[in-house]
Amino acid sequence: MHNYLDFEKPIAELEGKIQELRHLSGEGGVNIADEVGRMQSKAEKLLVSTYAKLTPWQKTQVARHANRPHTVDYIDALIEDFTPLAGDRAFAEDLAIIGGMGRFCGHSVMVIGHEKGADTEARIKHNFGMPRPEGYRKAQRLMSLANKFGLPVITFIDTPGAYPGIDAEARGQAEAIARSIDVCLSLKVPLISLVIGEGGSGGAIAIAVANSVLMLQHSIYSVISPEGCASILWRDGAQAKDAAGALRLTARDLLDLGVIDKVIEEPLGGAHRDAQATIRSAGQAIEEELKKYSELDGGVLRASRREKFLKMGTKGLS
Repeated sequence: MHNYLDFEKPIAELEGKIQELRHLSGEGGVNIADEVGRMQSKAEKLLVSTYAKLTPWQKTQVARHANRPHTVDYIDALIEDFTPLAGDRAFAEDLAIIGGMGRFCGHSVMVIGHEKGADTEARIKHNFGMPRPEGYRKAQRLMSLANKFGLPVITFIDTPGAYPGIDAEARGQAEAIARSIDVCLSLKVPLISLVIGEGGSGGAIAIAVANSVLMLQHSIYSVISPEGCASILWRDGAQAKDAAGALRLTARDLLDLGVIDKVIEEPLGGAHRDAQATIRSAGQAIEEELKKYSELDGGVLRASRREKFLKMGTKGLS
C-alpha cells in the first residue's frame, strides 16, 4: 500500500477512486475501462504538476519517505558477492552504518552507507540511521582497508545526522566525525558518494568527502535539519518550512552552488514509487563516475579531492 504525503492528498483521492472502480469491475463484470483510463490520465497529470513545483519543505518530506530505497536495497541490487564487515575494533558494532566488500560492475569495491531501516523493528535496530562514534570508526577502518588493497569506495548517504546522545558524546562523537573526514581526504582510491535520502550535517559529510558527490533528485543535503535550524533561529520548530527554503538543501540548489557534482533524476512521484528504476539509474551514474577515475594516479585522486573541497565557498572571492 502506498503511503501518501500530506501534499499528495488530491493524488491519493484520485488513485483511491481508481482502485475502487477496478474492484467494482472485477466484482460485477462491468466494463469501466474508459472511465479508469480517463482517471488514470488525470492522476498522472496531477502527479506531474505537483512534483514539478515542490517546495524545499515538500522535497524534505519526499527525502524522508519511509518507502524510499535504503542502503541495503542498493547493495542487494548493485553489489554482487557482498561480504559485510562489522565492528570498529575498539568498542562495538554500530548498525547505523553498514559496510563491506563486493563486486560492482565486475570490479571489487568497498561499500559503506547509512541504514535507517524499513520498518519499526529495523529502525530501532539501526538507530534510525544515526551513527555513534563506533559507526564512524568502523567506516574509517573500512576505508583504510580499501585504500590498502586499492579498492574504490562507494558510500550511500541517508541520515538525519550523527546520534546526539550523551553516550555518543562521551565516546568522542566530534573527533570520530573529524577523523572520518580526514580519512576520506587521505584516500588514494576513487571515492564516490550518493545522497539517497537525507544528508544531515557532519553525520553525512563524515563519509561523503568524495571525488564525486551525487544526489537523487528529491534528496536533501544540509548543515542542519530544517527543524533544528528553526529551533535555533526562531526558537520554534514549527518554522521548519521557512528554514528548509533558507537552507538551500535541494539537489538543484546544491548543484548550482557547486557543493555536489550531479543530480540523478527520480521516477515521477519520487524514488519510493519505483525503487528498482531509481536503483538502476543510480548504478549507471556511479559506474560512469568510477570510469572517470579508474586510470588516475592515487596521488592525483587525493590531491584533486582535497582541492575540490578547499575551493568550496570561495566563488566570487578575490
